[in-house]
Amino acid sequence: MAKKDAPPRRDREMLRRLTRGEAAALGELYDRFAPLVHGLAHRVLGDEQAADTVTREVFLHVWQHPGAYEPAEGPLRSWLTALAHRLAAERLRTTGAAAHDTGGRAAGSGGPPPVPAPEAARTKGPTVPEHHVLKSLLGAWALAACTPRETTAVEEHLGGCGDCADEALRLRGAVGLLHRPDSLDLDPGLRARVLDACLERRPPSVPVPGWAAPYDAETARLDALLQDFGNAEWHAPVRLRWFEDGKAVSRRSTVAGVIAHLTSADGLVAVALGLDDPLGGLDDPFDGRSARGPDPAARTEAYGRSRPSPPTRAVRGPWREQTHALVRTASLTGTDGPAGSPVSDAGGAAGAGGAAGAGGRPGGPPGDPYAVPCTVPYGDFTLPLRDAMVDRAFECWVHAEDIAQAVDYPYDPPAPRHLHEMIDLAARMLPGALATRRRAGLAAPARTGRHLVAVGAPARSVRLEIEGLGGGEWLVPLDAPGAVGSAEHQVAHVALDGVEFCRLAAGHVAPREAAAGQDGDPEAVSDVLCAAAALSRM
Repeated sequence: MAKKDAPPRRDREMLRRLTRGEAAALGELYDRFAPLVHGLAHRVLGDEQAADTVTREVFLHVWQHPGAYEPAEGPLRSWLTALAHRLAAERLRTTGAAAHDTGGRAAGSGGPPPVPAPEAARTKGPTVPEHHVLKSLLGAWALAACTPRETTAVEEHLGGCGDCADEALRLRGAVGLLHRPDSLDLDPGLRARVLDACLERRPPSVPVPGWAAPYDAETARLDALLQDFGNAEWHAPVRLRWFEDGKAVSRRSTVAGVIAHLTSADGLVAVALGLDDPLGGLDDPFDGRSARGPDPAARTEAYGRSRPSPPTRAVRGPWREQTHALVRTASLTGTDGPAGSPVSDAGGAAGAGGAAGAGGRPGGPPGDPYAVPCTVPYGDFTLPLRDAMVDRAFECWVHAEDIAQAVDYPYDPPAPRHLHEMIDLAARMLPGALATRRRAGLAAPARTGRHLVAVGAPARSVRLEIEGLGGGEWLVPLDAPGAVGSAEHQVAHVALDGVEFCRLAAGHVAPREAAAGQDGDPEAVSDVLCAAAALSRM
């Protein structure tokens, strides 16, 4: 018997995490193998919905029975390939039998009765092909090219012949390595449906926190978009847009350049979580050019200077590994907590929200391996960990749309519950953005009379109503970032669609061009819309 290949260390670690019940591990498993599993199921069944069902069944089986995988039997990829083929073949036999049963004379149709089979055919069992015939079919079986009858015969034979079973597993693994999965046919929403079904059947011992879920979902969607890009797409020009000092600015980049930017900017959270910095190894990563500290733009410039040539498709691997590491580490920091308040360098709150410092176990007990800082520095301001993860999800979606537009590919908004998290963060950051614009002379002066508005006191407010996906209402205090929005002190009301508001906050829509319904003080409405655009950055 041929010696089986030893499974990679990565597979053994994945098995350990699945057995432990880490939801992040299930997401990583799906991201690695869903295109392969779905592509194989589709080739066997020739039906998109049936392939979706088999994909769900495969990952559900793995999540419920992680011990069914024996590392000594070979790589995880080969095992999943064999499992996907077996489940797809079973479904093909089931649907084929059902079609045969219903394909005859319908009851009451008045048609001729079926002709009975000859007595010999009814009494004599099916002929079993000889061993050499079955062995010759192994290649076709690995390619899912056998007829249903041949598939049944081969799989029954594999149960009793160890040599053929080993050869079949080797061939199936080779096919999996050589076949290019049809990932563009994979429904982007299938990931959420599969993971939800798995976690409902077996609740995770280590769930992905709600504040990390948008980042997990958006990075997975972007990675699915990048899956089949060739060299031409990776070097396609992308225009990044944002607002700076009240003016629209832009920068030309490429698809690979955008992924490099996301890698370096996500590194802010990676460093806060104690992970490797993608800028690590540089003696002076900022070259004295950033007086404000390591903001995302400065990090991207440092990342570019550290590379001898422009980014290529090779940036995808490190970026995806970092995104998985962020979700995995965030899952180990603890459960959900209240939303924090963005904090400026001057110490004032940059948004109206709950107590800062939520998320993870900030400053945990000595020796706690999962203790993390409560905030992530962004240069001019800091964000609580949970808000920083939502911020990274928002930027991932925005730049994924930039990439999709560059390659002329459709791209949907995030799931409504994730979109709501992004809108909520932007709404809580508006008071701080208003204060910054006011100090720069870009917004109307505060109307507080002789006295400043105390922290926590009610202040003049604009009611921000977000309609459609991720909608809700927020009272935005106008005159002090630490004040509280008050319906009694409302001076204006502005309404926008959820996606439109996010594109305004991303700098993709100018404030005066935003499709907003408004009532009340026009100056207050203009200040809020301009503050939303001021949240944007490269």
